[in-house]
Amino acid sequence: MNLPVTDLIVFIIITLGNVIFGASFFLRNKTSSQFTTGGGKLPAWVVGMSIFATFVSSISFLALPGKAYMSDWNALVFSFAIPVAAILAAKFFVPLYRNLGSVSAYNYLEVRFGSWARIYASICYILTQLMRTGAILLLLALPLNALFGWNIKTIIIVTGIAVTVYSMMGGIQAVIWTDAIQGIILVVGALICAAVLTFSMPEGPSQIFEIAAANHKFSLGSLSASLSESTFWVVLIYGLFINLQNYGIDQNFVQRYMTTSSEKKAKSSALFGALLYVPVSIVFFYIGTALFSYYTARPDLLPANIDGDKVFPHFIVNGLPTGLTGLLIASIFAAGMSTVSTSINSTATIVLSDYYQKYFNKNADDKSSMKVLYSASVIFGILGVIISLSLVGVESVLDAWWSLASIFSGGMLGLFLLAFLSKKVRNMDAAIGVIVGVLVIIWMSLSPLYFTEGKLLAFRSPFHSNLTIVIGTMAIFLVGFLSLKLAKKK
Repeated sequence: MNLPVTDLIVFIIITLGNVIFGASFFLRNKTSSQFTTGGGKLPAWVVGMSIFATFVSSISFLALPGKAYMSDWNALVFSFAIPVAAILAAKFFVPLYRNLGSVSAYNYLEVRFGSWARIYASICYILTQLMRTGAILLLLALPLNALFGWNIKTIIIVTGIAVTVYSMMGGIQAVIWTDAIQGIILVVGALICAAVLTFSMPEGPSQIFEIAAANHKFSLGSLSASLSESTFWVVLIYGLFINLQNYGIDQNFVQRYMTTSSEKKAKSSALFGALLYVPVSIVFFYIGTALFSYYTARPDLLPANIDGDKVFPHFIVNGLPTGLTGLLIASIFAAGMSTVSTSINSTATIVLSDYYQKYFNKNADDKSSMKVLYSASVIFGILGVIISLSLVGVESVLDAWWSLASIFSGGMLGLFLLAFLSKKVRNMDAAIGVIVGVLVIIWMSLSPLYFTEGKLLAFRSPFHSNLTIVIGTMAIFLVGFLSLKLAKKK
């Protein structure tokens, strides 16, 4: 499929402009502190936009409209939990990390439970970000391959190099400022797309709501108490736990708390980023529902082989005016670049703070620290590209990613809650809790794989997959407390 030259030019200008802008921050990184926290001088609104952009990836840009098109607004309930997590972050998490004064999210775990907890959490984080980077790079390459005919592996390599270069050269300042710009492009692109759909209906905008309502497209899910289905409550609880994990222990977020000049500004940035995501996610779901109504009213415009997640990209290419198509493609690409650059910078920061400065050179000066940050950024970028290339042709890449992500990161929130909510839980109690919790998470994540040709090889989890992190977290928390109680009785 060949797009008009105008769309290609718009896409290249926006994408190349982001890379050049990010690299321009190279001269502002004289110290490791400037590289990892921007010297604590970044504007609160920019940090807030960066937090928003961290939430939204190219997966969200395409997947959320796809979900609304194929089903209803049940997945939107996830967004309702974000403000709750943001308020808790502003009240408890931001002051905690600002007072500790460490750029690492996992320093607190060491303070409470010792080095093993910090190492466990940081390794889980690095593994999660590696898989995330590989998956995002591949998902960025697939639509560009379909739209422009470019080779998938070439796109992965070029994109990986470009994002690695500006992340390495510009540090957290480049990441946050480009995140903010990419976030604005994303919002503008989504609003334009929603407006075009709204005013493209044969019988006017009201037809969108008439068709959607008749097909129950605005449903937020069942209010039943079932734990095996994606009900309103299951998605809400899942959203609360995932977002508590994001705001409480994710290095991407914690590092941003340290980039403003005051605790008050850090709190406002956390709240701004979270609150912005809610209306934007509603726009994404509206786009999906509008697409359903649009192609229901005009079925002749949708080829028979196009369905699900492919409908939105089809509309972008065939339903938008020339120029706007390039903008929307750039929006999707920008969202993915934002995610990858964040992962590169935060992982390099963890390598420096949790390993190099702690175990190899406790008195490291800025020169040696900057070398480590540059090297870690390059190595992580290369590994992300290699993982992405290895995933080319794998049909179930997203399923594999979600299962691995649950195992890698699932135990971290429970450990953090044990540390934060009780000062009496000992190192041994926490370790026992983590072991049990991770085993529960592995069982819930992988048990469906044990069914072969209808033969039951293991007990399958009776819970919906969204509850994996919830039950795993609770297992760690409860087992940790139970271990403490049993120790006291002895």
